[in-house]
Amino acid sequence: MALYAIGDLHLSLGCDKPMDVFGGLWLDYVEKLREGFAALRPEDVTVVCGDISWGMSLEQAREDFLFIDRLPGRKIVLKGNHDYWWSTASKAMRFFAENGISTIEILNNNCFFYGDTALCGTRGWFYEEERSAAHDRKIMLREVGRLETSLKAAGDREKIVFLHYPPKFMNYECGEILGLFERYGVRECCYGHIHGKGRFAATQGEYKNVLYRLVSADNVNFAPVKVRD
Repeated sequence: MALYAIGDLHLSLGCDKPMDVFGGLWLDYVEKLREGFAALRPEDVTVVCGDISWGMSLEQAREDFLFIDRLPGRKIVLKGNHDYWWSTASKAMRFFAENGISTIEILNNNCFFYGDTALCGTRGWFYEEERSAAHDRKIMLREVGRLETSLKAAGDREKIVFLHYPPKFMNYECGEILGLFERYGVRECCYGHIHGKGRFAATQGEYKNVLYRLVSADNVNFAPVKVRD
């Protein structure tokens, strides 16, 4: 058994918004994802760090989730900024059950366990995404609360945090999230969201005693990155 992470699949099998239009690394990306997952085994676990489907509803995202369900292993998914299909975790899990989707679970106000390691996370927050400072702070505090709920659920186990937004990017830091890392002893964080040239400026490696990994699909050649054996 092994633990993997990847983000930003940006699937659009049920709607007309393929990422192939961007060319370059994104050409034939669905097939690349299929090939990238091929080495995984049924007992492996992959955390998908948001931006899963371009579908505007669960029904539009149905083919994307069926595609993910057919990939090897168990998948734990969290919300990204482009996951417009999202309403609540309970509605998504009910939709999965109704459609025979059995290998996908949702990380939201909870945590999962991989052996003695807790898998914690939430979407996170990024300062550039909103126009109003008051609205920005409201959403940021909500995400901080969700992450703390997840971390508390982990108890005293080793914790890996999975986010969509990076808590640090270039000169920006989300102090509230980094503060939670310090308070709860987080030493590892996987995140997505960053594409294109921004990938080369992303925080990777150790920073303030936390190991960071950018796992957006185009940054990891559309193959899940092994986080733990």
